[in-house]
Amino acid sequence: MADLEGGGPPKARSNGYNNHNNHPNQYYVGTSESSWTSWLVPMFVVANVVVFIVTMFVNNCPKNNLGFEGKCVARFLGRLSFEPLKENPLFGPSPDTLEKMGGLQWYKVVHGNEAWRLLTCIWLHAGVIHVLANMLSLVFIGIRLEQQFGFVRMGIIYLLSGLGGSILSALFLQNNNNISVGASGALFGLLGAMLSELLTNWSIYTNKAAALFTLVIIIAINLAVGILPHVDNFAHIGGFMSGFLLGFVLLFRPQFGWMESRNLPAGACVKSKYKAYQVVLCVLALALVIVWYTVGLVMLFRGENGNEHCSWCHYLSCVPTKHWKCNNTS
Repeated sequence: MADLEGGGPPKARSNGYNNHNNHPNQYYVGTSESSWTSWLVPMFVVANVVVFIVTMFVNNCPKNNLGFEGKCVARFLGRLSFEPLKENPLFGPSPDTLEKMGGLQWYKVVHGNEAWRLLTCIWLHAGVIHVLANMLSLVFIGIRLEQQFGFVRMGIIYLLSGLGGSILSALFLQNNNNISVGASGALFGLLGAMLSELLTNWSIYTNKAAALFTLVIIIAINLAVGILPHVDNFAHIGGFMSGFLLGFVLLFRPQFGWMESRNLPAGACVKSKYKAYQVVLCVLALALVIVWYTVGLVMLFRGENGNEHCSWCHYLSCVPTKHWKCNNTS
């Protein structure tokens, strides 16, 4: 997700997901479960691209740009041309257009009765670079999950993770000039779901340590990028946390050998379908999901500032150094 300050440069949420090609699927022990055909992820990709084109059409740089930051980029595209690079280096629209199209802005959500922005923002992107990186990541992550678990479970995790990322972002980034857009919170939710799926289905994986190490490194690298300036890491963390919990609820599988044990002769010892720890994790995660969304939404619409309850949490989104400042996370 990108977080833009009015008139300032876009602040793109981490787009490092395309490092995750070596997901732990290669360590999976196949079962007799059928594989789903992926169609929802391609539709999500098309929807995001179409929304970006519509956003650029509404932006209409040649007509609306006053020239203070320079001329429109790629003017041969007509009203689809991009804002000057000083205003948006990601080759995209202006912050005003993103706000008009449904970008996440704390004041409008809480005081303007525009809660719908918590979801519309995940379909908007700050520029060509932003949308391409996120859509490549969605293809790499989402298709694997949809093929193995179906479009319903994958779609629920994607949308609820995007909502979770928006809630945490709005709780901690409350500058009225901040406009957040992008699918990164939802994508981090899919990464979180991959991790919980590995843990809850531990018995059906070979090379468990290698699978866990691979996925943890991928997640750590992507979250580490979020401590750079102009990156809304709260959306990443909120999305990841939501997807991680939802994975325990939605992605647990029958234990290894259960499918085969059903064909044993009468009177033979048949394995239970799920292990006890899978059921316990599912129940605990479901309870935490309900608590998280309830508390988060209540705090948000009461106008509470997350920074007042956690004085150090702003470091999760940006760590100041001598090379950059973190004014947007204050």
